[in-house]
Amino acid sequence: MADLRDQLKHLFPEHAESNEPAEPDQDYPEFSAKDQTTPLICRFEKRKGKGTTIIEGFEGDSEALKALAKAIKQQFSVGGGIKEHSIILQGNFRDQIMDFLKQKGYKTKRVGG
Repeated sequence: MADLRDQLKHLFPEHAESNEPAEPDQDYPEFSAKDQTTPLICRFEKRKGKGTTIIEGFEGDSEALKALAKAIKQQFSVGGGIKEHSIILQGNFRDQIMDFLKQKGYKTKRVGG
């Protein structure tokens, strides 16, 4: 049985392999929890009868905010998005998200009941 490289050479005979190392992925921007000077504010509110968790006060750029939102959504398997430099998540996961952010090194503040 031929390995994958042999199969690809058979399918694409004119392609030449490159020996250059691949560039590292830039999925996570250079912003870290140490750069955050104010605590992230976690609050819960109802929108259209459904509960949402909102995280505000992030000081990094939009790429770092997207990376943080993606990490939270993957960790808790929830839907959500970014609007006006805030992370909006479906459901009431405020306490779990605050614990997750503390593990990442962020300071958090609970707002509301």
